[in-house]
Amino acid sequence: KMVDPTLAEMGKNLNEAMKMLEDNQKKMEEENEKKYVRKDIPGPLQGSGQDMVSILQLVQNLMHGEEEEETSQAYRLQNVGEQGHMALLGHSLAAYISVLDRERLRKLTTRILSDTTLWLCRLFRYENGSAYYHEDDREGLLKICRLVIHTRYEDYTVEGFNVLYTRQPVIYISSAARTGLGQALCNQLGLPLSCMCRVPCNTMFGSQHQMDVALLDRLIKDDVESGKLPLLLVANAGTPGAGHTDKLGRLKELCEQYNMWLHVEGVNLATLALGYVSSSVLAATKCDSMTLTLGSWLGLPAVPAVTLYRHEDPSLSLAAGLTSSQPVEKLRALPLWLSLQYLGHDGIVERIKHASQLSQRLLENLKNLDFIKTSVEDELSSPVVVFKFFQEYSHRDQTSHAAQASTTQHPIISNERHIYDTFNQWLGEQLAQLVPASGVDVVELEDEGTCVRFSPLMTSAVLGTEIQDVDQLVDCLKLKIPVLTSTLQLREEFEQEVRRTVGLLYIEDLGWPGLGVVRYSYHSDGKNDDKQEKELEKINTELLKKMNELESDLTFSLGPEFGGQKNCIYIGMVTEDLDVSELVETIAATGREIEENSRLLENMTEVVRKGIQEAQLQLQKANEERLLEEGLLRQIPVVGSVLNWFSPFQASPKGRTFNLTAGSLESTESTYVLKAQGTGTTPPPTPTSSAAKQRLPGQKVFKRSLRSSDAFSETSSVSHCDDLEKMDQRPPALSPGHEQGPLETKKTEEQEVAQATKMGTEDIQSDKSPNDCVKAEEQESQR
Repeated sequence: KMVDPTLAEMGKNLNEAMKMLEDNQKKMEEENEKKYVRKDIPGPLQGSGQDMVSILQLVQNLMHGEEEEETSQAYRLQNVGEQGHMALLGHSLAAYISVLDRERLRKLTTRILSDTTLWLCRLFRYENGSAYYHEDDREGLLKICRLVIHTRYEDYTVEGFNVLYTRQPVIYISSAARTGLGQALCNQLGLPLSCMCRVPCNTMFGSQHQMDVALLDRLIKDDVESGKLPLLLVANAGTPGAGHTDKLGRLKELCEQYNMWLHVEGVNLATLALGYVSSSVLAATKCDSMTLTLGSWLGLPAVPAVTLYRHEDPSLSLAAGLTSSQPVEKLRALPLWLSLQYLGHDGIVERIKHASQLSQRLLENLKNLDFIKTSVEDELSSPVVVFKFFQEYSHRDQTSHAAQASTTQHPIISNERHIYDTFNQWLGEQLAQLVPASGVDVVELEDEGTCVRFSPLMTSAVLGTEIQDVDQLVDCLKLKIPVLTSTLQLREEFEQEVRRTVGLLYIEDLGWPGLGVVRYSYHSDGKNDDKQEKELEKINTELLKKMNELESDLTFSLGPEFGGQKNCIYIGMVTEDLDVSELVETIAATGREIEENSRLLENMTEVVRKGIQEAQLQLQKANEERLLEEGLLRQIPVVGSVLNWFSPFQASPKGRTFNLTAGSLESTESTYVLKAQGTGTTPPPTPTSSAAKQRLPGQKVFKRSLRSSDAFSETSSVSHCDDLEKMDQRPPALSPGHEQGPLETKKTEEQEVAQATKMGTEDIQSDKSPNDCVKAEEQESQR
């Protein structure tokens, strides 16, 4: 059959169109599927995975970041020594060993665990002890508390909290313990906070950082009488703040009396590995348990903390979580097992001994420094050194200080302590920034306030602190002490000067480490609060900019980022040669100048507008007068041109100029006559302080001038011979109408020779050279 060509063509086009639609639909479905997959799966996991180089590069970028890393962090990464590599190797080996068969894994983990426990017990003089290895240093104490609860409450496993409800347990910790330790224990054990009793430290006798044993005895008796069960006592062998050790011997006797468990922790436990151990720390070997943080003591990264304990019932230890039947859990000791073998006994003792020598070196140097007060437990052997800047009776005499001290919570005494806390905070931050290898930090103590702490047992092994770093720390401290004393002495003078100066307002900010805070007070002239606040901010911001442009050694800023006063100028630390009066006068003068300029700019718009209106009126009046003078005929276009050609009319151009300085209109006739524009009235000079005008060349602003006598002695001898030479070159004065005779001439010459000889003698004593004076004598003889 014959097919119509038109229909055939139409069918062909239809097939192609349907095919195109189907293909487009398939592409859209594929794209939607791809979008769906990429949307749900994170980018790094898409595809067939990434190579090892890309993954390690990603880790490196995450460790260091795109921006510059801090010096202290970089220093830490550079001091991971070979012993640190052994610890890191232990984590890799633990993952590899975990894939061994069960029997071989059990034998290997048992050997590693038993060896490490034996070595640690021998090193730290803790005989017949067991060990629990944990990542969080508080986890060991938590497991010990559970062990004691299981031991003292026999039915705890069956009845649970009902047993605790009938007789509430009590855990005693020192007020100098770590912040939040008691609350963390109660949260993990499921106990109310009433089960935690904080024992105050000594107030009358002994160290103020040691637990008050007599008060603890009374607290335990009161709890027993009220039906509570004294459970556990947490003592310190090196408090977290000051590094002091509790009286462990007496505390152990008290615990035995009331059948309590004694747990000890602290940095001073590291000294148990040394040959000589103080008796206060040696008493820790008799306690029921202790926690050791070997990672920071020996500079071992990612090694677990160890809690050594003595207990006879292994089933209760298993119930408390101190032991585990899982072989993989025992592999936590593998990094420590490798590191201890690598260091050996000599290496371990050497690191701990080196840290003790560093603290002793710093303590000896601090004894020779003025205005530095130390707080150490034992001056002969103290692993932790705490010191602070303190200047006794800095701005008050001893009589007034004693009278104020008799009043409790006196505001002046409170302000003085707050100021010292601020200054010591600044001192600690400066020392940590200047000597990052020292590892000093700032610590808040209950009695001493803010102090600087040096604890090399916790930092020296990681930071690689050496004797040179301690000496550098002392040198930096010597440079900062004069700055602190000068600033502290000049603070009161600065406050008085500011309060006497009109236009300045003194802002008392005890938390600012510097000379003080000042604000330029703006005269509002009846403006609303919002506009006045904006003007105040504008003036003080411009004043701060002007003060920073001056060539001085002072630092001016807007204050701290958080908690500071608004629209103020904060002045930093100063030196003893600061001229406070010049500083305050300059701030006030600069502020007045900025305020005057600000007022001028505010009134400029209104003045210019009125000046333009007045100029228009005067010009209009001048045009009318010109029309009257020229006449009506000259205004006709053709007639005026012919008339001007026959009889030209000459009129001087009349204009107006507006003087911005005077704020008035002036005629331009003088401009056309002189062919130059006048300068107008000279503006007044910028107000400056008188002290700044008398500044010597090269002397920075706000510095006290040298003694006038010294300056006079230096310049008088230099200019003496110059003045004499001018006198020699001056011709002799003659009276009018008088001629000099021969006798007079000879007499005059003899006088001049004698005078020149006298001048030569004086010139030898001055800074002029003798040869120049001899030449002067020859000239006089020739004359």
